Parts: sequence; structure tokens; C-alpha cells
Amino acid sequence: MQHCCENKKKGDDSSSSFSLALAGEGERVAIVSCRGCGQLRVRLLSMGIHVDDTIQVIQRRNGGAMLIEKRGSRCALRGGMAHKIKVRRC
Repeated sequence: MQHCCENKKKGDDSSSSFSLALAGEGERVAIVSCRGCGQLRVRLLSMGIHVDDTIQVIQRRNGGAMLIEKRGSRCALRGGMAHKIKVRRC
């Protein structure tokens, strides 16, 4: 299993990826990669979020902050975090 901040080399679908902050409420997306590490990496790993995981956007706020859900568990992300996570539509 890849960690959230590892960039995918083979099969990277970066041409159709976009920032999680742009995903709409109710939309299901798969995590492709994330920029930056450090605290972001620790935060995502502590929530059990990895590359290739499918998540659903439950609620969005101005600035990109959002509430997401993965397998029945909900987590809040600040806008800066959501902007660094690249996703693709499922």
C-alpha cells in the first residue's frame, strides 16, 4: 500500500486529476496523489487515507474546507489540505 504522499509513477492518471477542494458535495473520488508531506502526511495517515482510496465529499465550505467520508468514518479537512490532495472521479 502506498503512503498518501508518494507520487504514483506507473498508471498515474494526472491528466484527469484535480484538487480535492474542487470536488462537489456528494461526489465520490479516488485519491491519486498529494503534494507536500510533513504534517499533511501524518494527518492523512492517522485518518487511514492512502493513495487509491475512494472517499466521498459530504460537505464543502468556502476556502476548500470539507467533511469527507471513507467507509463510514467522517473526517474534516482544512482548505489548505484539500488543495494539496489530487483526486479523480470514480
